[in-house]
Amino acid sequence: MKPKDGTRWIFLLRQIAEKRDTEAFAELFGHFAPRVKAFLMKSGADHALAEECTQDVMVTVWSKAAQFDPSRASAATWIFTIARNRRIDMLRRDRRPEPEDLFWGPEEEPDQLDVLALQQESDQLGAAIAELPDKQRVMIERAYFGELSHSEIAEETGLPLGTIKSRIRLALDRLRHNLS
Repeated sequence: MKPKDGTRWIFLLRQIAEKRDTEAFAELFGHFAPRVKAFLMKSGADHALAEECTQDVMVTVWSKAAQFDPSRASAATWIFTIARNRRIDMLRRDRRPEPEDLFWGPEEEPDQLDVLALQQESDQLGAAIAELPDKQRVMIERAYFGELSHSEIAEETGLPLGTIKSRIRLALDRLRHNLS
């Protein structure tokens, strides 16, 4: 069934949230899973990663259906936002070195000039972060030191995702200016 105004998807998400309705989920899955997979493959994921990510997205839809708010986004926007965020999370995970890729054993003694330069740069960065307005500083700390995605920050703070992104972008611009 293809609802013109998305009311069917809203109804199905409510059924999932309130009654854990597996038939409603099956209908939602049948419609959105192939579209999410295609979206992920168009964004550069290979077949296996797109399949894994799609399954993860649909499990998230099942478990977090109660968090869907039709006044904030359409069902499709909500689901595809989950897909985009999950893809980002998987890319981050894939970029992190595996323990077997890490060097084990005694390391060379670092050059003292390099250590001093790194310490000075760290001090400058710390001072520049401390000078940021509180709202921007908190977002930078959560994103980079807390290693949270923008959507995770939005979930924690209750702020719109666009606000989170704007504050981080403004903070990074200010840091770039202050450190150049």
